[in-house]
Amino acid sequence: MTHYYKTSKPDYSERIFHKNEELPSKEAMLEQEALENAQRERTDYAPSGEKLQKVIARSGHASRREAERLIAQGRIKIDKSVAQLGERVNGTERIFLDNKELFIAWQKPKQRVLIYHKPPGEICSRNDPEHPNTIFDNLPNLKVGRWISVGRLDINTSGLILLTNDGELANKLMHPSSEIEREYAVRVLGEVTDADIEQLKEGINLDDGMAHFDKVIYVGGQGANHWYHVTLKEGRNREVRRMWEALGVTVSRLSRVRYGLVKLPRWQKPGRWEEMDERNMQALYGSVALHVAEPELDQRGRVVHPGQRGKVNKHLVMPDNRRKSQKNRKPKQR
Repeated sequence: MTHYYKTSKPDYSERIFHKNEELPSKEAMLEQEALENAQRERTDYAPSGEKLQKVIARSGHASRREAERLIAQGRIKIDKSVAQLGERVNGTERIFLDNKELFIAWQKPKQRVLIYHKPPGEICSRNDPEHPNTIFDNLPNLKVGRWISVGRLDINTSGLILLTNDGELANKLMHPSSEIEREYAVRVLGEVTDADIEQLKEGINLDDGMAHFDKVIYVGGQGANHWYHVTLKEGRNREVRRMWEALGVTVSRLSRVRYGLVKLPRWQKPGRWEEMDERNMQALYGSVALHVAEPELDQRGRVVHPGQRGKVNKHLVMPDNRRKSQKNRKPKQR
């Protein structure tokens, strides 16, 4: 009676060869065994879970950089131990900030993108004592996560701002390697010659390096005011204004009309937002080699949000995603 024993190494004796099939050489079999062992080691030692700062940011408690700063300061704990930068979690841990447990969205919520028409006078930061009006005051509430602005516009610039709850998408759209085009409508006060236009295309030396427009198109104007549409693939601070001012002309109005594939709708009024539909989201994600994840559905076919699973502990620290107008709203009179 023959007995067979399983070993940790692959058993090539179990391989069945056909009558006319040529047997592999000993070197080929050893090479195949080495490849399988290497693959097994990569699988065993691959890091599991998600980075802690990413999970905290997705839950809406802080941005990823702010979360990294909190971890470096030793204010974040995983269960009972102080967290370290680069540490990963897999969904079974309890996370604390200053010894208060945080609500954590372990699963990624439904991806959303907003098209917002920023008016002059609003800032793209969340908190600034000198400028109380911010673009985040006018946005819809999020049960889980936070709105992330794709780039910024200065306080005097109006136009298109994309906002999303997907940090990976925002990072891809803003990263210089993606080379996403930004198109601006510019009204300048002063005379602009053909030589000036060529200089704008070739490059102008600014304080932080050379800068140039990929396209400069004249679209009309009256008197001393002239309108141009300019396109560039980077987003340095006040770059468009500084390039025109380097020519000795004044920018009297500046508005962003396009960001990558997304154009600002002509009918959209300043201070209003519109949510991007699924077809346009697929195109936007595809432009940066990402994809829209299929949302999790319940038995009735409704989208399940991470914050809706089970009962939420009342003692958990919840993310504050309410608008400023709701915070200052007076209680109803009965």
